Amino acid sequence: MQDASYARQIVPLYVITYTLMSDSVSVFADHAHDYDAQRRCLVPSFDLFYGTAVDLLGLREGNIRRVLDLGAGTGLMSVAVLERYPDVELVLLDGAGEMLAQARERLPQRSITMIVADLHDELPEGPFDAVVSALAIHHLEHPAKQDLFARVRELLVPGGVFVNAEHVGGPTPWLEATYRRLWRSACLAAGASEAEIESAVGRMEMDRSCDIATQLAWMGEAGLQDCDCFFKHLHFAVLAGWRG
Repeated sequence: MQDASYARQIVPLYVITYTLMSDSVSVFADHAHDYDAQRRCLVPSFDLFYGTAVDLLGLREGNIRRVLDLGAGTGLMSVAVLERYPDVELVLLDGAGEMLAQARERLPQRSITMIVADLHDELPEGPFDAVVSALAIHHLEHPAKQDLFARVRELLVPGGVFVNAEHVGGPTPWLEATYRRLWRSACLAAGASEAEIESAVGRMEMDRSCDIATQLAWMGEAGLQDCDCFFKHLHFAVLAGWRG
């Protein structure tokens, strides 16, 4: 990797943009190979969580042609989008090249753009009919979240949607503790081991999660309209807003 914060290399089928790794990105890069296997055990209501996010894409604009997946990881959200919209043009962005390598293996062998970059970096050129993200933006500090929401809004076509399937914070300390306790029970019931749960808890120490009401307010301040929470289970929620 070049010793630079933002150097670009073009390779067949997709684009890789190199950036310096943050601590959270490097942690997830280390877990790239076992990330998918743990998701269903560690995300209660996995199918509803991702399914609701994809359902929102066509609510206002039925013709979804171009979608940006922020913090795309191993491509779980992109796969869900492709199942509903098989002809869509996808752009995946993530800070860990190891995660995107896993996405490359699971996605169809066609021209899909993949960008290795941090969410603080300049975003790909729009416009997009939808910008989606799953379990990524909560790693940003709160001012960076607000900045990202504003930049996402500028990428959307009129009527385009921003869907954030996110790990949210409890609005009170008691609720946050309750979410954690119930989440642990749900993970064990789904087949997660104590070691897997403890590993996830360790990664969660880097989270900068925020409650739903505050995030919806930030999305509105960024210029998105009709912002709402369309799914919630414990600290997993699907938030969305549209460009008017």
